[in-house]
Order: sequence, then C-alpha cells, then structure tokens
Amino acid sequence: MAGLSLQQAIAIAQATLDKGREAGYKPLTAAVLDEGGVVRVLLRDDGASLLRPDIAIGKAWGALGMGLSSRAIADLAAERPQFAASLAALAGGRVVPAAGGVLIRDAAGDLVGAVGVSGDVSDSDEECALHGIQTAGLQPG
Repeated sequence: MAGLSLQQAIAIAQATLDKGREAGYKPLTAAVLDEGGVVRVLLRDDGASLLRPDIAIGKAWGALGMGLSSRAIADLAAERPQFAASLAALAGGRVVPAAGGVLIRDAAGDLVGAVGVSGDVSDSDEECALHGIQTAGLQPG
C-alpha cells in the first residue's frame, strides 16, 4: 500500500474548496488526514470561521477512528446516544458526528486516509468532500 501522497491530499483539499465556491456554498475548510490520523493538508477558504479547521479535522478523525463516515457516526449517535457519549469521552471530544467526514480509499480499496469538510450545512460539506476525493482519482468509502 503506497498511502496517501501529499499531491493527492492537496488535490482533494483544493477540489473540495473549488466545488464549494462553484456551488455558492459558505466558505469551507477541508482537512485531509492520512491513514494514521495525521493532518497532511488543511485549507481554510477566505471567510471561513474560526472553528472550521477543528470541526473539519474532527469529522475526518472520527471517520478514521470508527471506520465509518461521519454521517454514519451521526446516525449512530442518534440511535445510541450512550454509546456516542462514551465515544466522545474516549476520543477526548475529537469526534464530530455530522456529515462531511469521508474515508479515502485507493484503487485497490485500501484505506489511505479521510477528508473532513466544514463550513456550510453538513450535506453540502459531504458533497464537496466526495467531489474532492473523486477528482483526485481516489474512492470514497
């Protein structure tokens, strides 16, 4: 497994922000993490608010930690609030259970990282994350 290259991480983050601008969304922040949860790239668009980097990282970090999209984590939190509270405590508050955190897989289906996006409504954040991953020639999942 080759992992997530810096060039791929940059491409994901840039395409994510570009998609948000094209769609007329609020200013976005995109955080791309490698498979070990280390931030490779963080882009904060002009006008993005102060907490957006932390939220984007939390969406991606939670997805990696659970092996699920942050949308699936949000669904899990709604169905099992006690489990979600335990997860939040174990993670030191680093998990953000809202759509916008998507796992990144290579052509072989191997996990290489995750992207987290924050700035607009969660569905729009996720849409831009998916676009960024696909633009870089990788697979969401």
